[in-house]
Amino acid sequence: MNTIMRKSVLSVAGLAFVGGVFAGPIAHVANQADTKPVAVAVQADKPDTSKLIPHGTQGEQSRITLNDEQTANVKAIIAATKKAGLPERAAVISIATSLQESKLENLGHLGDMNDHDSLGLFQQRPSSGWGTPEQITDPEYSTTAFLKGLKQVDGWQDMPLTVAAQTVQVSAYPDAYAQWEQQAADLVAQYWNS
Repeated sequence: MNTIMRKSVLSVAGLAFVGGVFAGPIAHVANQADTKPVAVAVQADKPDTSKLIPHGTQGEQSRITLNDEQTANVKAIIAATKKAGLPERAAVISIATSLQESKLENLGHLGDMNDHDSLGLFQQRPSSGWGTPEQITDPEYSTTAFLKGLKQVDGWQDMPLTVAAQTVQVSAYPDAYAQWEQQAADLVAQYWNS
């Protein structure tokens, strides 16, 4: 760092630079008219855990290690949630649902292993009116469709995660969503402000 830059940085920090040695706080105060505002980067706080898991987790929790594609899908779900103007809790419900349905993988048609015509992050079905196969396999579209369904559930904000998710998804395994709540909350806490 050159000397002029170092002196500028140190004076902003309230330290003096004297002949290559750092001294304590600067004894004089600069004329307020001569000072320029300094931009300071501040890390945004992580979302409040009580908002992410207001009812506590239900039952034994599961966790998987995510690859880059799955992490990108987490970020897409969070971005779509923010775009919809919904709070962090909606992202937790969405991510937990996708963890259960597809392990956060944007699944295409799986042939004989396919559950009917289920596709994408949320295993939504074109035949059930969720959209076209192309739409359902678009992470933003499928998340927005899920969130639209969630918003239609009266009181979803105050429901346990598994009840809210099941009301939207109508799964054959309604209690399975609960096992992903902690990991979903951790992911929202990690990526909400990034």
